[in-house]
Amino acid sequence: MVIAAAFIGPGTVTTAAASGAGFGYSLLWALLFSTLACAVLQESAARITIASGHTLGEAVKQRFNNKGIAWFLAISIFLGCAAYEAGNILGAISGMALAVTGVDPAVFTVVIVAISAAVLWLGKTSTVANIMGVVVAVMGFAFLIAGLSTPIDGAALAKGLFIPSFPEDSVILTLGLVGTTIVPYNLFLGSGLAKGQTIKSMRFGLVVAVLLGGVISMGILLAGTAMDGEFSFAGLAATLSEANGTWMATVFAIGLFAAGFTSSITAPLAAAITLQSVGGKDRDWSETGIRYRMGWGLVLLTGLIFGVTGIKPIPVIILAQAANGLILPVIAVFLWLICNNRKLMGGHVNGGGIDIFMGITVWVSSLLGLINIFKAANSVMGTAFAFAGNTQLILLVLATLVTVLTINFVMKERKLSAIS
Repeated sequence: MVIAAAFIGPGTVTTAAASGAGFGYSLLWALLFSTLACAVLQESAARITIASGHTLGEAVKQRFNNKGIAWFLAISIFLGCAAYEAGNILGAISGMALAVTGVDPAVFTVVIVAISAAVLWLGKTSTVANIMGVVVAVMGFAFLIAGLSTPIDGAALAKGLFIPSFPEDSVILTLGLVGTTIVPYNLFLGSGLAKGQTIKSMRFGLVVAVLLGGVISMGILLAGTAMDGEFSFAGLAATLSEANGTWMATVFAIGLFAAGFTSSITAPLAAAITLQSVGGKDRDWSETGIRYRMGWGLVLLTGLIFGVTGIKPIPVIILAQAANGLILPVIAVFLWLICNNRKLMGGHVNGGGIDIFMGITVWVSSLLGLINIFKAANSVMGTAFAFAGNTQLILLVLATLVTVLTINFVMKERKLSAIS
């Protein structure tokens, strides 16, 4: 439930609803693919922890014998969590503002941060998971009601779900659906949460949570199909209420608030668990340790400052986009390599089917990462990014090159680890 709560945030709501508003059912297939890819990568990260006894950060340090790489990943993910925490809180505020008017957003911000801090201070991830389970259930129910309230064309829905297509000007939004579902920090989060589980129970829990998250995301996209014109939260709420009554705007508001609220808890939690996986196993990094609490506390504080002041952390977000653009494919590559290392994984190395799907995922994540880096560079230079012409060709070639090189390394990994 923590994983489902983590990847369904305001960014997912915005991207999925905008996809439905702009392209109807045509991009449902991208959500189906990204949900399956998310399940594969999350299972791989958790399997590493269970099979090797090491969290993802520890496994990276041991396999590559390099603390610098592990700390680069951890700090980059920490900065990404901090940069986007303001967005999570503002998303929750947007949901509350749709249902309750006349309240200063700063008050909502303080309340949300205080509740998030209280939940995290409890110190037990099992407690957080139980709380998230309840809120995710409420969120899922709200978004599915909103999605199913729209007129549905069964044939068109099936076509959009199972037949990939790229309507004009949809490529960036398509990759956005993948990027908002396969989140780098969730891999460290899932790895940390897998401690003490069996592979069987872990797989069952992850499959249920990730598929539930995918279905909720599809419900958000269906809700978006009801809207004409430029997307906005208020516009979608108004469209749903016109078709179904004012109660539907309240239902959507509850879902949006729940998405922002859950992510405002899971982003700090993921930051702390990621730093913990690299920092060590001493008392200060325990769930009630000072360093662990400082990790999630700094992320919450960042969200509080930007939420109360209303300042947009644009430079930090641009930097985080560039860093996360590098991190997602790098982590996907590391996962693929480690999951084929018999010395670490024993009898739980990847099978052929998982390797094929991980190869596809590495290609897509490499393309997505490169696009994020190019977009960040364009933002710094004050120019618009377009995935077309020479830029498109360059990015496709680079993503393919990364994938081919990784396949070569994976084959060597299996041979060398089998010999050792």
